[in-house]
Amino acid sequence: MIDFDSIYSEFQPKVHRYLTNLIGEDDALDVAQAVFLNISRSLENFREESSLSTWIYRIATNAAHDHAVSSLARQQGSEQLFDDAGSIDDLPDSGFPGTDQEYIRREMNACIRAVVGRLPENYRTVLLLSDFEELTNPEIAEILGISIDTVKIRLHRGRTALRKAMESQCSLYHDERNELMCDRKEKK
Repeated sequence: MIDFDSIYSEFQPKVHRYLTNLIGEDDALDVAQAVFLNISRSLENFREESSLSTWIYRIATNAAHDHAVSSLARQQGSEQLFDDAGSIDDLPDSGFPGTDQEYIRREMNACIRAVVGRLPENYRTVLLLSDFEELTNPEIAEILGISIDTVKIRLHRGRTALRKAMESQCSLYHDERNELMCDRKEKK
């Protein structure tokens, strides 16, 4: 029998990160708790017809989808899943070396997350599972209940849409260390 505590310690950080990228930081912890509650209740029925990680990500994906549907019903018309607003705490503290780089990295991460967050859900989900969670195409197909060919198509289309969105919303450049950096373009 599989031990819930070991599953939780191995998968909780991964599921939380996945959900944060999929539905946003504000709701990720609550949905992750619901996912692990579901896992604890269903663990004895796990038949090992798929890998444990595939089963867990499928539960997480379904929970995120259910959450998004119920949130949309409550918020009618609110389409943004990520909060782009910064705060005074996000500003670099010039008293510490390297904080400018750290601030730029956080801004770049926020910019990319915002762009990914605005992608259609079917593209966003496969991109997150593939590029952020490093799952294989067959695992993604099993999690989402779609064919491998559909996964490949969605990945290609999602990456194309992401690239176009990044080009239109971000100014990409290389810094003095030749690391890729990004600044948000001014909205017109």
